[in-house]
Amino acid sequence: MERRDLTRQILVVDDEATIRTGIAQILQKQKVAVATAADGQEALGLLARQPVGIVLLDIKLPDMDGVDLLKFIRREYPETEVIMITGYPAIQGAVECIKLGALDYLVKPFRVDELEVLIERAQDLVAQRHAPLSPEEGREQGIDFIVGQSPAMQKVFAKIRRAAPSDSTVLLTGESGTGKELAARAIHNLSPRRDKEFVPVDCSALVETLLESELFGHVKGSFTGAHQTKHGLFELANHGTFFFDEITNLSLNIQAKLLRVIQEREFMKVGSQKRIKLDIRIIASSNRDLREAIKAGTFREDLFYRLSVIPIHLPPLRERTGDIPLLVEHFLDKYRQRGDREVSGVSSQAMKMLCAYSWPGNVRELEHTIERIVILEDGDFIQPEHLPSFISQRQSEFQVFSDGEYTLEELEKRYIQLVLRRTKGRRQEAARILGINRKTLGHKIEKYNIKLK
Repeated sequence: MERRDLTRQILVVDDEATIRTGIAQILQKQKVAVATAADGQEALGLLARQPVGIVLLDIKLPDMDGVDLLKFIRREYPETEVIMITGYPAIQGAVECIKLGALDYLVKPFRVDELEVLIERAQDLVAQRHAPLSPEEGREQGIDFIVGQSPAMQKVFAKIRRAAPSDSTVLLTGESGTGKELAARAIHNLSPRRDKEFVPVDCSALVETLLESELFGHVKGSFTGAHQTKHGLFELANHGTFFFDEITNLSLNIQAKLLRVIQEREFMKVGSQKRIKLDIRIIASSNRDLREAIKAGTFREDLFYRLSVIPIHLPPLRERTGDIPLLVEHFLDKYRQRGDREVSGVSSQAMKMLCAYSWPGNVRELEHTIERIVILEDGDFIQPEHLPSFISQRQSEFQVFSDGEYTLEELEKRYIQLVLRRTKGRRQEAARILGINRKTLGHKIEKYNIKLK
């Protein structure tokens, strides 16, 4: 679903069936898509499957406090507007909800016009956030094309917007697959250099012996094979933005030369004595801890301080799981448009499994997983059985800890059984994972009468 459609996607959460159906009937006349939930858990499942623009939320729910659900929605779906519903004359709770981020509240029984006025207000606010960009605003497409509503990503977006107008060097850090190049392009697209070149260089893909020539260019005859003068990447990026992706892969020799370029804003081609003035903005990225690389002697400390004028950290996907449903829908749309196969959506159970997985490869791994499912699996709806075994089996493994109330000893027994299954009964490896020695593990296996299959 495209973001601009969120104004017409509404969720009603109330344990009274008459309230749910009454509101749905009123709103459906306005050609609004209305989903309903009788309790908090059902609402969470619906939100996981399909984010909405507006939620009408009863303060009193049979399985959880509506205020707690409000807090969750404001944290995980900050662009969703929430209107509280209360059936109590004392509306202190509703007022408190507004302080927590709700747009407003309705007191039962409410009039149709009261509902319509609040819905219209909420729709206006959602529409303002997701309105199509004008040509002038289109330069923000870098951020607009990064999928994320979580608070962690909102902080990233705020830093990108503040950093972009300047020429200050930016250092993007984060694990592989978190979207560092997308962030670099967003900074460029928001900057005064947006109409000039954005030149990305994957430092891990360049051959060290040719790297200097690639960056600085060379003059004809400067070395064997230099049959003609070549413009380097710095020249191509002049007046634009230069992006060093995974900069820790540069040798110390090239790091020293890059430091001089940053300091002096000029360079010489290989084999030339002529200095070329350079006007570029430099952005660098790293999936490694640069301070650790400095300690290891593989990265220059003075270069680090030159690069990290504006540091921006991209959070791993496991720290923004609220964005997973949005990303899944985004990738489904992408592969639908490519014509690979029409997939309607993802079941609630499959989405829970996707959200529970740790995604060590981050957004990139999630995209490849969705692409693989769309191409290889049958069915119009993604079900748990369509997911890779490393996702579905991991979920089922850890259900042994969430299907009841257990003593500490019972939990210890279950965890030891789980680790032994995953290590195929290899006690030495299991003991290492558990953080105990093999003899202690043997005593615990005997104590709990654990049978190894």
